[in-house]
Amino acid sequence: MIPFGFTFKKAHLHQLSVQASILLCCNDSEEDMFGDYDSFCGNDSLLAQVDDIEHKYLQDKNMDVKAAREITVGNLQSGIHQKKQDNFSASEKASVLKADKEGACQVQDRDLVDGSREPAESLLDDLPSSQLLYFEKMDELSSAFRTSPDSKERRECVNSSSNKIRSPLSYCADAEHRNRPMDFSSDSKCVLLKTESLKDHLKSAMTGNAKAQTLQVSKTKQLKEAVLSEEIFVARKAIESSSVDIGPFYGLPSKVKDLFRQLRGIETLYEWQHDCLMLESLQQRKNLIYSLPTSGGKTLVAEIMILQELLCRQKDVLMILPYVAIVQEKIRGLSSFGIELGFLVEEYAGSKGRFPPIKRRVKKSLYIATIEKGHALVNSLIETDRISDLGLVVVDELHMLGEGSRGAILEITLAKILYTSKNTQIIGMSATLNNVGDLQKFLRAEYYTNNFRPVELKEYVKIQDTIYAVDSKTENGFTFSRLLNFKYSSCLEKADPDHIIALVTEVIPNYSCLIFCPTKKNCENVASMVCKYLKKEFRAHREKEKQDLVENLKNIGNGSVCPVLKQTIPFGIAYHHSGLTNDERKSIEEAYSSGVLCLLACTATLAAGVNLPARRVILRAPYVANDFLKKNQYKQMIGRAGRAGIDDAGESILIVQEKDKHLVRDLVNSPLENCYSNLLLELTKGMQSLLLSLVGLKIAVTCEEVNNFMCGTLLGVQQQLLSKEKSLSEVIKDGLENLIEKGLLKGRISEKDHNSECTLTITPLGKATYKGSIDLAYCNLLYRDLKKGLEGLILESNLHLLYLATPYDVTSSCSPDWMIYLRQFNQLSAAEQKVADIVGVPESFITKKASGQAIRKNVDSAVVNRLYLTFVLYTLVKETNIWNVSEKFNMSRGYVQNLLNSAASFASCLLHFCEELEEFWVYKALLTELTKQLTYCVKTELIPLMEVAGVLEARAKQLYNAGYKTLAHLANANPETLIKMIEHLSRRQAKQIVSSAKMLLSEKAEALQEEVEELLKVPTDIPGTH
Repeated sequence: MIPFGFTFKKAHLHQLSVQASILLCCNDSEEDMFGDYDSFCGNDSLLAQVDDIEHKYLQDKNMDVKAAREITVGNLQSGIHQKKQDNFSASEKASVLKADKEGACQVQDRDLVDGSREPAESLLDDLPSSQLLYFEKMDELSSAFRTSPDSKERRECVNSSSNKIRSPLSYCADAEHRNRPMDFSSDSKCVLLKTESLKDHLKSAMTGNAKAQTLQVSKTKQLKEAVLSEEIFVARKAIESSSVDIGPFYGLPSKVKDLFRQLRGIETLYEWQHDCLMLESLQQRKNLIYSLPTSGGKTLVAEIMILQELLCRQKDVLMILPYVAIVQEKIRGLSSFGIELGFLVEEYAGSKGRFPPIKRRVKKSLYIATIEKGHALVNSLIETDRISDLGLVVVDELHMLGEGSRGAILEITLAKILYTSKNTQIIGMSATLNNVGDLQKFLRAEYYTNNFRPVELKEYVKIQDTIYAVDSKTENGFTFSRLLNFKYSSCLEKADPDHIIALVTEVIPNYSCLIFCPTKKNCENVASMVCKYLKKEFRAHREKEKQDLVENLKNIGNGSVCPVLKQTIPFGIAYHHSGLTNDERKSIEEAYSSGVLCLLACTATLAAGVNLPARRVILRAPYVANDFLKKNQYKQMIGRAGRAGIDDAGESILIVQEKDKHLVRDLVNSPLENCYSNLLLELTKGMQSLLLSLVGLKIAVTCEEVNNFMCGTLLGVQQQLLSKEKSLSEVIKDGLENLIEKGLLKGRISEKDHNSECTLTITPLGKATYKGSIDLAYCNLLYRDLKKGLEGLILESNLHLLYLATPYDVTSSCSPDWMIYLRQFNQLSAAEQKVADIVGVPESFITKKASGQAIRKNVDSAVVNRLYLTFVLYTLVKETNIWNVSEKFNMSRGYVQNLLNSAASFASCLLHFCEELEEFWVYKALLTELTKQLTYCVKTELIPLMEVAGVLEARAKQLYNAGYKTLAHLANANPETLIKMIEHLSRRQAKQIVSSAKMLLSEKAEALQEEVEELLKVPTDIPGTH
């Protein structure tokens, strides 16, 4: 018998096997499969040929093994290549040619780099699984034969589990199809290799081949997947070597370019985008700040850098965005890329997010987070020593560093990343940056800027009936443009003294228009006023779709619709502000984006929120509420003018009263505001919060270490902001002493030497506070409330628990209606009324307040207001209808919606707080369920659907009623079927819903798989094993 080390002529054997397997596939009878095998080849028996080959090589026992193996590779390659040519159809050839053209160079490069890989290895993909098994065993035994002379005497048993052969293609980044396990006969499971001849092996192999299932995967698809895998490999190598020529699409596989074309309609990049991506500083992985006008295409550059990090460098990425709505929009937009390219997209917003995140073994994660959740995520990665897993952090709207408590939190997050991880790259982008030098020092970053805008922006101001163009070259900043050409009656002049109707009718209904108003009430008034004086022809424009929108809003409100919207929508007009529910806002945004609505009267929040551009932007007045407009706000608002690919130019018109003329002149010609640190201004959420977490995370535990850290913050760069009386080290010392007094830190700070080496430690309460992201202004009060709750927590209903989960910082804006307060109190059960007494609001107080009597007993107004808001939440959780609750409590439905969102987020923080304190163990299970209730506030059966990014209550009801009742239903849905079954659903929305559902399902499955692998992992420290 031929020794198994000799694999010469393996390719010939393969060809014979293929011929046999083709013939065998025609035979339905298993018993008669080899009854008369000589008849296959007529006089020249197939297996007789095998016998001849075997005898021939038995005679030449001195053949060099190494040479034989080399010849085998060549023959195997040519044999398989011939088989490929025979089997491909003409269309497949065209596809392969295209794929080869793009990837041939890279494949050769890889072969040169990876010399250990056999050329025939990738070609084995074409072999049937039975041949693969056969050749694998031949190779195993050949190496055994070379290493052990006695191996001839050994019996080898092929393990049944090895029947499941997995194709290398299944490891491609976007492989959707996996090779199916092959079903072999029991006879082939254990083969006595010593006594069997090669002929018997071939017979066994052909049997398995004939019975194996045919893979239902097209060759074209497999080859495309192979090309993608190769390109990712080459791109990864190229980026590591920092070469200039970094691959087909900025170091990424060409499939990424195809996805941008298919999903976004992007054919080519702007010149500035190309220049930015090719910056030498980026190739060297330096931090970067880049600034361009709104609508310039900043986000696309960031997304390409994110994909480079995930696919080529195989690192996780954190993207920080300012608002929950933008996070959800980005989740929907990038889930399709994750599905196709094999990475996970995880949401960290509101009450969503896992701390620390699951450590993935295979797929990398893109975390998309709000500022607050991004900070908590970074803390958890530092604590678990995983911050180095984060390869890239992208911050949108970097100018928010200078905006209040959220700016302070953003500064803290970035400072911690800079200090703890030298290999994490930070990219910041904004349309409105001025003192870039300070930000560069803080982030140790390069700077790139460009004035590019895809659509020209023309700025105007209107004073009375004259429109002036903004021109910084002239002495007074304005040049005359034109007079308004619109005839006003005396009645209309009184109703519309600012000529808004004249300005909007120049563009609507054929083009879109935004009117930014100072207040929410003003938005509604402007929308009502405009539609009153529009001609009836405006109603005819897309009339059916506008009727559908009103009907949709009616469904959202369970039969109720806002009377203002009911009046304005038939004319294509609506308002947009925080007084709307999430569902209403989303429906109006979608209708505006699709052109059903042509005019939105909105507040300044829309300028920083979701992307809704317009042909013309009108600023109703140079004010936001009662404050005069800032240059940053002005730039963001007018930046919405002009839609790339639709408009030739965008226009902004600022309506100015004569009294404000000089202020507006200064506004339009002034530079952007500087960005200053808010660590000191926001003391409990800024400086003190930072100092507490530095000690808690062991980033800095002595005064000297804390001082070193603080020098690297934006405040450290801008020390001129500090008052002359106190230095930075003195401010730090005061902050640490304050934390020790509050019982959050332990240690002693020397009066003489601020830089003493005394080590500070965190107390359990301090740890719970920073891990729960609790505002330090309320942490002691929260602890006392939870402690008091343990003495007599009333669990007949969730009222008592809801009181504990009602945020402290919303109570100051609440003014209770005492009659409603009393009515709601009287509807409670006796046990629930006891809750009011426990927290410190006796029935007598509410009764006297409602009847207008004098109150002698002093009752804490913050507690009274907090309980009132708890009644709102309690009613909402029971009824799950924002409209009904807002009417009952005489509040705007937007206020109720925001209260619910705040409570859900605070309940999540409360849960993390309680997890760190053993005495509060009882709250853990209770708060887990309550957080879920507050997050979704819908009937239980809708929760799985609402977990999908962008699916709100109204859409979830539609999907549920159409039969899509689980996450799996949505993940496997056909977008075209969804469009037919769900009213008011566009093709783009349907695709995004399916992609988001697939991503969420994939994420959950990965998490379970990781858990299983962790459970099955063999411990390295088993006693007695060493």
